Amino acid sequence: MSMTESFETILYDKDEQDKFATITINRPDKLNAMNKTTVREIDRAVALAVADKDVNALVITGAGRAFSAGYDLQGADYDVSIEDWHADMSENAQALLNIWKAPIPVIASVNGYALAGALELVMSCDLAIAADNAKFGEPEVRHNSGPPALFMPWLLATRDVRWLMYTGDLVDAEEALRMHLINKIVPADQLKQKTENLARKLARMPVPAIKFAKSSINNQQIAAGLMTSFDYNVHAIAALHVSKDGQEWMRNLQKMSLKEYLEFRDAPFKGLD
Repeated sequence: MSMTESFETILYDKDEQDKFATITINRPDKLNAMNKTTVREIDRAVALAVADKDVNALVITGAGRAFSAGYDLQGADYDVSIEDWHADMSENAQALLNIWKAPIPVIASVNGYALAGALELVMSCDLAIAADNAKFGEPEVRHNSGPPALFMPWLLATRDVRWLMYTGDLVDAEEALRMHLINKIVPADQLKQKTENLARKLARMPVPAIKFAKSSINNQQIAAGLMTSFDYNVHAIAALHVSKDGQEWMRNLQKMSLKEYLEFRDAPFKGLD
């Protein structure tokens, strides 16, 4: 791989032999938690890959021991209006939709945790390969929040959607495979090679065939109401964040360290598996 452009919180590399690129979330000290800069840089890198005639496939992964722990809960301004929340959720949802709409196939390569907004990132990709140590979930429901985008009902059976979005429980790679969150499980030490093999395979496919197959599949979901679903979700999550309970959780986050906050959030659910 060779670097083609520098970013602050991600890496963007193009393969030297085949026509695929890789976006790596590069905040390993924070388990690749995504801040506003990360979201915008991923969006810019996706646009860069789509515009490049020498990129026929794209991989998204994370550096170190996690794909991503989700959106960065620290350092953000939570004392904002519903309009501000709506704008923030809309930007995040649009960045995910831009991956979903990209005319090239996008592969999520999942090592370790893929939680909350990062799970939405995985689901915005066309395909997902996971290491056998991967963990998936939407734990943000436990602190009165929810995903900015709502891909899950379009991928999973409704019973599984409700379980993940009501409980905040994490599931392992085997359960994620059963739920169709991912396509394949591989040993952690083979994840990079297996992902690159798939990226090479897709990059060598006739480009128009993949482009129109993706467009047709996406159009089926659009016709079924995906965009309306996304719009409703953005409104709902913005309202949730400015509700009385939502504001109380935000105040707790501002008073506590992240470790204390997560322990406080999850304490009522200990021993209830």
